[in-house]
Amino acid sequence: MRRPPIPGLVLADGWLAPYEREIQARLRLYDSRVAQLTRRYGSAEECARGYKRMGFNRNERGEWVYREWAPAARELHLIGDFNGWDRTATPMVRDRHGVWEVTLPADALRHGQRVKVHVFGSDNEHRDRIPAWIRYTEQNPETYDYSGIIWEPEHPYEWRNTRWNPATVKVPFIYECHIGMAGEEPRVHSYREFADNVLPRVASLGYNTVQIMAVQEHPYYGSFGYHVSSFFAPCNRFGTPEDLKYLIDTAHGMGLAVLLDVVHSHAVKNVAEGLNNFDGSNGQYFHAGERDSRHPDWDSCLFDYGKDEVLEFLLSNLAWWLEEFRFDGFRFDGVTSMLYLHHGHEPFTDLGCYFNTQVNVDAVTYLQLAATLVQRIRPGALAIAEDMSGMPGLCRPVDEGGFGFTHRLAMGLPDYWIKLLKEKKDEEWSMGDMWYTLTNRRYGEPNIAYAESHDQALVGDKTIAFRLMDAEMYTNMSCDTPSLIVDRGMALHKMIRLATLAAGGEGWLNFMGNEFGHPEWIDFPREGNGNSFLYCRRQWSLVDNQLLRYRFLNAFDRAMLRLAKDYNLLAARPARPLNMDEKNRIMAFERGGLCFVFNWNGEAAIPDYLLPAPEHGEWKVILDSDDASFGGFSRQDHSVNHFTDKQQRLSLYLLPRTVIVLARAYKGSLPTY
Repeated sequence: MRRPPIPGLVLADGWLAPYEREIQARLRLYDSRVAQLTRRYGSAEECARGYKRMGFNRNERGEWVYREWAPAARELHLIGDFNGWDRTATPMVRDRHGVWEVTLPADALRHGQRVKVHVFGSDNEHRDRIPAWIRYTEQNPETYDYSGIIWEPEHPYEWRNTRWNPATVKVPFIYECHIGMAGEEPRVHSYREFADNVLPRVASLGYNTVQIMAVQEHPYYGSFGYHVSSFFAPCNRFGTPEDLKYLIDTAHGMGLAVLLDVVHSHAVKNVAEGLNNFDGSNGQYFHAGERDSRHPDWDSCLFDYGKDEVLEFLLSNLAWWLEEFRFDGFRFDGVTSMLYLHHGHEPFTDLGCYFNTQVNVDAVTYLQLAATLVQRIRPGALAIAEDMSGMPGLCRPVDEGGFGFTHRLAMGLPDYWIKLLKEKKDEEWSMGDMWYTLTNRRYGEPNIAYAESHDQALVGDKTIAFRLMDAEMYTNMSCDTPSLIVDRGMALHKMIRLATLAAGGEGWLNFMGNEFGHPEWIDFPREGNGNSFLYCRRQWSLVDNQLLRYRFLNAFDRAMLRLAKDYNLLAARPARPLNMDEKNRIMAFERGGLCFVFNWNGEAAIPDYLLPAPEHGEWKVILDSDDASFGGFSRQDHSVNHFTDKQQRLSLYLLPRTVIVLARAYKGSLPTY
């Protein structure tokens, strides 16, 4: 493919002109890798169909064919229930690429049978391993030993909502969730329970996308799913593959897209359950050598993205989840760690940091291939990158020199809010700093804005609600119990979330329960807490209880999303400032034709506040965080509209710690939220 003389990324951003050579080099490497994969597999897309060749599949005669890549191994033998776990009965044969193979009669393996592969490695060690491409695993509850499971049910899942199209989700409003902790009881909950009990809540609030964490199999529950062992197997703790399909199908029937939180940045180091040292070479899927092989923070294995077989494995993994389970895209975990050899441990002080020798060029190419593949397999799918470095072009097309992702997570926003709440008093908050943080992003690269995610809910940190109200959440959340701390906390909770949604990006994300200020932290069962499930839950009864104030925050979240959808807010041009008043602590801006006015002052109401309006005319308040339905005090009568003066200004009465949203009042009535 012939590329234009100047990459589109440089044409769009002149500041990148000094790095045109590096951007061109990335494009050449991408083209080279595509050509290389085409020569070997027929095309990059055919490379991503590896799951139809590798692991357990049936051939045209109905026989079982099992293939495993283990180039340095001396011998491989398939073992399992079918041959009495005899480590010599079923030898495999190696080809020139290091792929081992064995063919078995059609009835040799049956659904539900346990299997492993016995590997005699290049290190002269004998180990029983979980097949790398296995599609389901189970753990023995007595020995805790994992085995691969042959999954070929007599009655495969029959999809009901076959006409669902992810392209219908133009602007993602994402509900981030974890299946196991999505119920109230102190136990692990299931895919089907989530589908039946939680998805209706998500849809009723107005979210259009569900992002599921911890789906890929992982041996340690407390890892939050980030230390993956079997990449093609849905986590058995939550149910079967058919149960997961039921969840996704049910979501599609409700108009919800479903994203997989995919972990291709690293893998669990466990030898018994994972890929580590599979063929005895201390490398294979991962980098060899102490410096490159382990992540310094996560104590996990780092993939070698320069190998064809690793690309085949990871790209096929994406295709598998898209095609077999009909996921609507991915949130790619740990992209910053993938992009740089220093894994994000060095500061990003200038543009040169994105193009120096610390950039992992093989990872760059893999991410370009991955984002491209997602769109080719499932047009309209989402590919969201978790990158805190601000890599230019991450959400620009590959043909321009970018990476091809649809969105990046605005990771600086939750960090900013937590830092602000931890370190500064209300009266010290700067409107200019707040505005800069909310709006500082790369032009033309869509962001998913969020005020907090699962990261802020874990033990060792606090959610915004918990940081604002802390112990008062246990004693003073009753509607008839006055509390200045709770009043302040609820007011700021609403304001922080709306400011972030309205100005922070082109999409929105919320972690389950945070919309209603879920108290407490997340603490998975572990030795340090006596393996307790007490804090590994979501207390839906709190928001359902009409005597508690949690329902007010829930109502505000629903209203906030409805307003954003009705006015197509996040598809509009970036927010533009109307007034940043440091003295009175007023922040006002326009987006999507709406006027947002925040009074962050906690003490003084301001009568007759003159504010530049986006345009002349009559304006109506359509959302007020002080409304009684949101736990406020309904201190203003909004039946009277506001008119601009000759200088195109509005005169407003601004109550402390409130936000109002105004819309132009044309002929006909406007909805209020």
